[in-house]
Amino acid sequence: MTAMTQTPSMTQNTAATAAPADQIPASLGNIALAERAVPRYTSYPTAPHFTPAVTADTYRGWLGTLSPCTSLSLYLHVPFCAAMCAYCGCHTKVTRKAEPIAAYRDRLLAEIDLIASLTPARRVKHLHWGGGTPTRLGEEGLTAVAARIASRFQLTADVEHAIELDPRQVTPALAEALRRAGVTRASLGVQDLNPHVQEAIGRVQPHAVVVAAVEALHAAGIDRISFDLMYGLPHQSAADLLHSITLAAAMAPSRISLFGYAHVPWFKSHQKLIDEAALPDAVARFHQAAAAREALIGLGYEAVGLDHFARADDSMAIAAREQTLKRNFQGYTTDDAEALIGFGASAIGRLPQGFVQNAPDLGGYQRAIDAGRPATVRGLALSVEDRVRGDAIERLMCDFAADLEAVARRHGVSGDFFDGDLARLDPLEREGLVSRSDRRVVVSEAGKPLVRVVASLFDAHLAKAGRHSAAV
Repeated sequence: MTAMTQTPSMTQNTAATAAPADQIPASLGNIALAERAVPRYTSYPTAPHFTPAVTADTYRGWLGTLSPCTSLSLYLHVPFCAAMCAYCGCHTKVTRKAEPIAAYRDRLLAEIDLIASLTPARRVKHLHWGGGTPTRLGEEGLTAVAARIASRFQLTADVEHAIELDPRQVTPALAEALRRAGVTRASLGVQDLNPHVQEAIGRVQPHAVVVAAVEALHAAGIDRISFDLMYGLPHQSAADLLHSITLAAAMAPSRISLFGYAHVPWFKSHQKLIDEAALPDAVARFHQAAAAREALIGLGYEAVGLDHFARADDSMAIAAREQTLKRNFQGYTTDDAEALIGFGASAIGRLPQGFVQNAPDLGGYQRAIDAGRPATVRGLALSVEDRVRGDAIERLMCDFAADLEAVARRHGVSGDFFDGDLARLDPLEREGLVSRSDRRVVVSEAGKPLVRVVASLFDAHLAKAGRHSAAV
């Protein structure tokens, strides 16, 4: 990303991110809550707690215990991009050469064959491609991998087959290839539709490019479209965010995810390209998230969990209303499969016994697959306590409420399991962020933006974790 000169509009946008002290929302209570570093809780325990104690042999054993009736979710990770976006927190690398991508495709095919040989489980309800940019495999590569999945596993008639896309890479030919591969949902990384913000994050994709991508997908018969948007970006004002939302909603995606930018340059060094002085502070981030939520609801979307929005007839909105929503490494989901199998470098899986993760480095991943063994390098075997706490945290994150006694009894432990944790809710209850009735905890409307903080109070591993992003 090249250095930028500050234009008058940027000066105005940066100034708009500040808020006078008397405008701090009462729901923040103490601004320190919004700045508290807590996990996103796409799993529990979270990935920093995985250890090398879970090995490839461990994974082999776990896979072998699955039954032919076990429902599966498959995740395919493609860690390549044509260029690195400065905000990116994903596990990916930049390459424009065909050879490493072709070599990686071959290892994916081999890994699919290997894992299928290690388990009798075959029935796939969900299939998700992530990255990176999965389409870096090319049309032929995508088709080959999808065909191998279909030949080694049994995709159910109602399988959700989703893929994450860079709108700049979507052409009519690619959209048609995705249709042939069986894709039913496309998630577009839109992020922001203001040119000065796009320049600041190193991802310039004009509004017309996104429109063309959506039109190509629709023409190919892929009608389930999701957008990712972000707040808290450099030089981004609340007005900028609302402008992006208005343009995005006009394209009628069935889902919109609204993520807060996580500035973690100690973890992702390329984020040092972002000018920290141009980032909104915690109060401004809160105002952006609140304004965006109000706007999306006003445009006909239903709020789903902390940061997702969906049309009323979308399966995610239905799951939220019926309190069957789930949370996994892709965020909020309707995926209720009994086991998640990850393919590719850094991919994470979850089996009934616990979590597994493949080698994050391409060399380690490729050497393992070439040797005919799973690429597992770490993971975590779940204890009873992990399962109980993970269940409670998931319900709080998905439903903003949890009957802690019912959660405990569901796992065969005493109903007073969480009694030692409840006192930690006292400060939040005094601020009106949560309420308690016996052992039932409900997050208030004012507390919903801080639900990650609420969930963290039930995290027995948090003190042993590394650094995390801010709660809001």
